[in-house]
Amino acid sequence: MIYPDKRVVYTVFYLIVAFLFLSSCTSVPITGRKRIALLPSSNLATMALQSYQTLLKKSRLSTDSRKVATVRRVGARIAKAAEAFMREEGLQSQLKHFKWEFNLIDDDKTINAFCMPGGKVAIYTGIMPIAKDEAGLAVIMGHEVAHAIAKHGNERMSQMLLVQLGGVALDVAIKNKPDETKNMFRLAYGVGTQLGLLLPFSRTHESEADHIGLILMARAGYDPVAAPYFWQRMSKIGGGKRAPQFLSTHPSPLKRVKRLKQLIPDVRSKYFRKR
Repeated sequence: MIYPDKRVVYTVFYLIVAFLFLSSCTSVPITGRKRIALLPSSNLATMALQSYQTLLKKSRLSTDSRKVATVRRVGARIAKAAEAFMREEGLQSQLKHFKWEFNLIDDDKTINAFCMPGGKVAIYTGIMPIAKDEAGLAVIMGHEVAHAIAKHGNERMSQMLLVQLGGVALDVAIKNKPDETKNMFRLAYGVGTQLGLLLPFSRTHESEADHIGLILMARAGYDPVAAPYFWQRMSKIGGGKRAPQFLSTHPSPLKRVKRLKQLIPDVRSKYFRKR
């Protein structure tokens, strides 16, 4: 048996990766950064729906009608702003994959929130006192929906598929390695409550979500000046320790707040109209 030269194998592998990268490269709204997004939005939306329904069945949903109504009211406004934003950015073809849902999970010990593909949003009651009001909640939702619009989860899962499973197609990964693929999905989208299991977004992703999130909340009629105050409150959780689930390990609270304050004047003048 003749074994191929390892250098040839590696070269072919890297050429395949380069081809996949170039053929799947798209731009992030606002920043224009090129990113790889190998996975079809329709497939991710299906996975998201299944994962979301499973999570809701295993979780205890809040019965506080006032808080639930607040979450859904703010969510509806952010969703409307997100759809308008996507149309303006030429992403209207993606709207067909978004079927918005906003649910409040009754878990005071968990400080977390996330938005899956297709607009499946979950807020944990543990983050509500930090939000304080509707504007604070809009900061959270705007930030999480921004991650979805920018396809940060798709980008991270694409990278994991390339590294861990050799760049196989998503449907092949689901068929041959269902458990590994589901774990990748949960890691990529920050789904879950166990500390240490969530994969933090990069500094670049967080900065993009902060910027787009400001635009979304401003378009939804919430004053973006609330954003720095929210992140300052988050930084004080646990006696100065940053909440490990909702906050990435990357941007320090002070740097994040400083950058938000730099962005606010432009975002506020262009998009904010008080309702």
